[in-house]
Amino acid sequence: MGSRLSGETDVKIASVSHTRADDIYGLTLGVMFIAIGLNMLHLSGMVTGGVAGIALLLSYFVAMPIGTLFIVINIPFMFFSWWKMGAAFTLKTLMVNIILMVASLTLPGLLAISYIHPVFSSLVGGTLIGMGILCLARHNASVGGTGVITLWGQKVYGVNAGKTQMVLDVIVFMVALIKVPGDLLLWSIASAVAMNAMLLRWHKPGRYSGA
Repeated sequence: MGSRLSGETDVKIASVSHTRADDIYGLTLGVMFIAIGLNMLHLSGMVTGGVAGIALLLSYFVAMPIGTLFIVINIPFMFFSWWKMGAAFTLKTLMVNIILMVASLTLPGLLAISYIHPVFSSLVGGTLIGMGILCLARHNASVGGTGVITLWGQKVYGVNAGKTQMVLDVIVFMVALIKVPGDLLLWSIASAVAMNAMLLRWHKPGRYSGA
C-alpha cells in the first residue's frame, strides 16, 4: 500500500530551450494566425482588443495597410520593450511586425472571402488572433503595443496578461464607438473576449517549460 498512484506522482520536467528552427516556425505560425484573424475582422468591419484593435480602428480612418499601422503604432512601445524586456525580445517583436506587414499585404491576394457571418468572424477571428499571440509569447516575442506591457507585467509582477489586456481593451472599444456600429461593436467585444481567453487559460506562469 506504500506505492503512490501514478496520478499522485510528482514529475519534474526539465526546461528545454527552443532551437532557432523552433522559433522561426513558431513565430511564423503565430503571425499567420494573427494575419488571418485580422483579415476576418476587417472584412466584417469590426475591431478587437490590444494593438490589433488599434490598428484595425485606424485602418477605417486612414488608407494604410493594417500591417503598416502595426509598425507605426509600435514605435514608442519598441523603446519600452528594449528597456524592460531586453534586446532579444525586442528584436523578435520587430521581426514579427515586419513579417505581419508583409502578410497583411499579400494575404488578400491569397485568401478571398466573399461572405463571412459576424458571429463566425468575431469568435473564430478573435480566437485565431489569441492563438497567434500565444504562439509568439511561447517564443519570447509579441506583436508589440499593449502586449509588451501586459507580458512585462506578468513577468515582473505576476499579473495575468489576459486580465491586464482586458482592462486596456475597454479604452479601445470606447474610442471605437465613434466609427463602429453598435451591433458590430458588441461582436467586436466578443472577439476580444475570445482573444483574451487564450491568454487567460493557456498563458499561465509555470505551465510551459520551453524557453
